[in-house]
Amino acid sequence: MEMIVITLVVLFVIGALFIIPRSHSSKGKANTAPSNVNGKTARTYTKKEVSVHNTRKDCWIIIKDKVYDVTPYVEEHPGGDAILNNAGGDSTEGFYGPQHASRVFDMVDEFYIGDLKP
Repeated sequence: MEMIVITLVVLFVIGALFIIPRSHSSKGKANTAPSNVNGKTARTYTKKEVSVHNTRKDCWIIIKDKVYDVTPYVEEHPGGDAILNNAGGDSTEGFYGPQHASRVFDMVDEFYIGDLKP
């Protein structure tokens, strides 16, 4: 049941990414590092730094060691508050569930803010 809710939340988030383009701003301190996502300079964050961004008004998630600020998307998420289940933590498992179309994987890049420090 929990996995279904997580999957629905992730689907909602992904669906919203296709419908509602938004800009984002990164918050918090981090080191600048090169990144391969969209050729932008990225920052690196520790799990501890990401973990404090765990609310509706400040929601970051980790997907495959990449950090995303999905705060602008929280209210539009098709799965409602399910997106908050992994706020401040790793959402990889739910994100890669069978509910997502492949184009969702490109859409999430809009919310990319950096990489997770090893």
